[in-house]
Amino acid sequence: MSVKLSDQRKVGATRLELPIFGFGSAPIGELYSTVDEAESRATLDAAWNGNVRYYDTAPWYGRGKSEHRLGSFLGAKPRSEFLITTKVGRILRRPKDLENFSRAPWSGGYNFEVVFDYSYDGIMRSYEQSLQRLGLDTVDALVIHDLDEGYHGDNLAAHEQIFFNGGIRALQELKASGDIKAYGMGINQAVSLVTTATKTDLDFVLVAMPYTLLDQTSLHTGLAGCLKRGVSVVIGAPFASGILVTGSQTSAKYAYGNASPEIQAKVKGIEAVCTAHNVALPAAALQFPLAHPAVVSIIPGAARALEVHKNIAAVEVSIPAAFWSDLKANKLIDADAPVPAEMRRIHG
Repeated sequence: MSVKLSDQRKVGATRLELPIFGFGSAPIGELYSTVDEAESRATLDAAWNGNVRYYDTAPWYGRGKSEHRLGSFLGAKPRSEFLITTKVGRILRRPKDLENFSRAPWSGGYNFEVVFDYSYDGIMRSYEQSLQRLGLDTVDALVIHDLDEGYHGDNLAAHEQIFFNGGIRALQELKASGDIKAYGMGINQAVSLVTTATKTDLDFVLVAMPYTLLDQTSLHTGLAGCLKRGVSVVIGAPFASGILVTGSQTSAKYAYGNASPEIQAKVKGIEAVCTAHNVALPAAALQFPLAHPAVVSIIPGAARALEVHKNIAAVEVSIPAAFWSDLKANKLIDADAPVPAEMRRIHG
């Protein structure tokens, strides 16, 4: 059963409903390459004209540039016609040494350094800074950003303590007052789905890497727990940060770095099944996670208008049930993973 771009799914027990397809704005923050203003605007125009009405951003993306660009665009649109989410946990400030400041890992972006702050005041300040960069007076949901070992290492426990002793209260107050409709947590690592994300009540998790066409290790652990607790899932990197749209080329990206030979080999196996069934790899990558009963939306990124057009078309294209069966038969996806051929039973 195919999905439609206009389909919406309810987030947890909240009043927020998200379209099944949204726009991830890290690329217009200049993740892998610089994007000039005209190209950024053309990309956003392509999304809007293609009836995309859910947009996700973060202070971290381009060190403020993504929020600035997205807000400038959406500020001219009727507020009732779109949904926007951004993230909290980072404060941006002017660096003391501008001449030697590095914007890495961003190719472009702005000259602002990051300070992690998960306290009550830090969350509120992050939220207020985002509203100012966006030029909007509301966002629909907030996401706790990068509260994981990959960013904080041995300091993770200290950051968690600060958040659970104060920061979470800020989100609860914003939701109770109606400033936001929901709040969630960004997840980069499968282990965080069964550790940090279970330490407080959440409406949703925004999962970057732990559930894609390439990796279903969280199927019986973190995602199963989300289903049990009624926590919805947004898939933030359905292309696994690149390789599931570019294919298994030498320069392919995976998990925001260069893809290993093992990952490239697995993608080649998936590509062979795609070829046998005349299925485009990006279409399979976008449609696969939407079959999971906890998943409410996917938000692939795009830096160019053509990428947006291709992503929109890929969501609605028909994929034969035999394709998914062959992936399972060749042990390229988990045998228990829900697939689009089963979506009528799961979601309908």
